[in-house]
Amino acid sequence: MGHFNNFKLTVYCVAQILERMDLDTLEKQYDFIEKYVGLDKVYLEPYRDGHWVDKGKMKEFIDFFKSKNVEVAGGFTTVVPDIDEEDSKRQRLFGTFCYSNPKMRDYIKIVSEYCAEQFDEVILDDFYFTNCTCEECIRKKGDRTWVEFRKDLMKDVSENLVVGPAKKINPNIKMIIKFPNWRESYHATGYRPDVEKDIFDMVYTGTETRASAYQDQHLPTYLSYSLVRWMDKASGGKNHGTWFDTYQCWPVDDYLEQGYLSAFAKPEEITLFQWTDLYENKLVTPLGLQLSRIDKMLDKAGAPVGIPAYISYASEGENHIEDFLGMQGFALNPTPIFPEKGSVLLTQSSLTDENIFDKLKAFLIEGGKAFVTPGFIANAPQKDWKDLSSAYLTGRKLAVTRYYKTDDPAGYLEDNQPVLFADIQHSNNMSWSLLNGGEGEYHSTLFLKDTYGKGQMYLINVPENPSDLTKIPEWAYDAIKPVFNYEGLYVSARNVSVFHYDNDVMILYAHVTGKAHPVHARIHIQNEEARLIQYFARFSPNGEKELELRKQDIFYDFQKKTELVCDVILNPGEFYEFKVQR
Repeated sequence: MGHFNNFKLTVYCVAQILERMDLDTLEKQYDFIEKYVGLDKVYLEPYRDGHWVDKGKMKEFIDFFKSKNVEVAGGFTTVVPDIDEEDSKRQRLFGTFCYSNPKMRDYIKIVSEYCAEQFDEVILDDFYFTNCTCEECIRKKGDRTWVEFRKDLMKDVSENLVVGPAKKINPNIKMIIKFPNWRESYHATGYRPDVEKDIFDMVYTGTETRASAYQDQHLPTYLSYSLVRWMDKASGGKNHGTWFDTYQCWPVDDYLEQGYLSAFAKPEEITLFQWTDLYENKLVTPLGLQLSRIDKMLDKAGAPVGIPAYISYASEGENHIEDFLGMQGFALNPTPIFPEKGSVLLTQSSLTDENIFDKLKAFLIEGGKAFVTPGFIANAPQKDWKDLSSAYLTGRKLAVTRYYKTDDPAGYLEDNQPVLFADIQHSNNMSWSLLNGGEGEYHSTLFLKDTYGKGQMYLINVPENPSDLTKIPEWAYDAIKPVFNYEGLYVSARNVSVFHYDNDVMILYAHVTGKAHPVHARIHIQNEEARLIQYFARFSPNGEKELELRKQDIFYDFQKKTELVCDVILNPGEFYEFKVQR
C-alpha cells in the first residue's frame, strides 16, 4: 500500500552516487527519506556522464528496495565525456551527445541496452536534447532549419538508438521520456512531444521553478501546475509524473511550492531529484506532511479543469504569460489543442498555428469567448486582425498610475505605483473598453471587448513586464474577472491562484512573495442559488463548514448582475479547499 492515495512519491538516484554507495549508508539515508517524505518508488540510474554502475552492485540496490516494498525502475542521462580527441572540438552544452557522430550514436545505443537488461521501466533524464553545431551536424542539416533538422534527428535517435534497441533486449520494457521545464525551447533543441509521445510509452514533466527571480530560467511558480496540464494534453494522456529538485530554492517555500502545484495537477507520480540531495536537507523535512494534507484534499477533487490557454506545439512568444496570469487568479490550463467551445486565451505563441484565425473565427461565430494578449495583436497578420477588432498598438508605452472602470461613473483609482503598458488605441463604439489605465491627461485600454458572430473577444493588456501583474490593484482586476473566469467562479485577491476540478471543487493557494502576510480574498459565485462549503475548516466538528454568502449587485458591461460573495482570509504558503454546490 502506498503512502498516498492520489500519487506515488518517488526518488531518483544518479549513477555517481550509486557507484560509491554501500548498503549501510543506503539504509541510513532510506530511513530519513521514509520518515520525512514516504517512499513508494525509486529510479536507479546505471549510467550518467561516463559513469557505469556495476550490474552486481545494482542488483544489491534493487534487492534492498524490494525488501522495503519499494517499487524499482531505472533511468539514464544522455551526457557523455569526450570519447576521443576529435570530440573536444564539438561544443556540446553539458556534455550532451552529438547525434550526428557515429561513435556517439553507437555509445547511446549501448547505454539504452545496458539499462534494458536490468529494468522493466526506464526514464530518460532531461538532457535528451542537442545543441551541437559541429561541422558534421551542419553538413547533415543541409538546407533545413535547425528546428527541422533536430526534429528529424531526434525522431531517428529515439526510434533506432534508444527505444528500439531497448525493446529488442527487453520486449516488456516501458520507456519514458522526461521533458524539461523549458517548454518554449523544446523545438530548438530537438524535443518534440508531438512526435516523441508516439515513440515512448510514457512521458514525464519537469516542474522545477525554484527561486523564480534568482535563477537563469525565470520560471513563474504556476508552471509547476500549468506545464503538467499542457503535457497531459500534448502527450495524449501519457503523462506519467512530475519531477523537481532542491536547487536554487530560497526560501524553503520555493521548494515546497514546486511540490504543492505539481500535486494540484494530479499526476500519477511525483519524483524528487535526487537521493543524496534529500538526505538531512531542511527543505525536505516538511514535504511529507504537506503532501499528506494535499492528498486528503485531492481525495475530494475530480479531474483538473480550467480556461484553456492555447499554446501550440513547437511555439514561442510571450513565454509564460499564462503562468503570470495564473499567479493572479486566472485559472488557466495550457493546451496544444484548440478548444471547440467555451473560453480560450491566445498569446503570441498561439500564432505558430497557421490556421489560428480560421479556428478563432469559427470559435467566435459559435459563441465562444476569446481573450488575446498584446503579443498576439502585434504579431498577427493585420488583415486577419482588423477583421475582428479596431484595436491597434501605437508603438508608445504608458506608465499607468490611474485605473478607470467605464461601468462606474466614479470608478477611478489614482496615484498607484507606475506600471508600464503598451499603448493600445481603438475605434470608439466599435470596440468597447471595460478598463482603462492612464497618467496625466492620457489613457489607454487595459481590457477591451469586441463582438463577432455570437461570440466575444477581449483584449487583456498585460504589462510590459508580466511580473508587474502583481502590482495591479485587485479593484482593477474586478473589471476583468467577471468575464475572464472559469464556470462563473473567481477570487479577488493578489498573488492567489485558483485550481478548479470538474466536480465543482476548487483549491486556493496564496503564494509566498517578498511581502508575505495574510490577505483578504473575496470569492465570487455567479449563481444566486449556490452554497459554499469549506473542507478541512478549522474548529469544525467534521472539518466541513458552510460559509455565509451574501448577494452583491454589480453593473458590468451595461448589465446589472447579481453575485454571491464570501470574504475569507488566506495565509501565505497555505492551501484551502472549497466545494460549490449549485
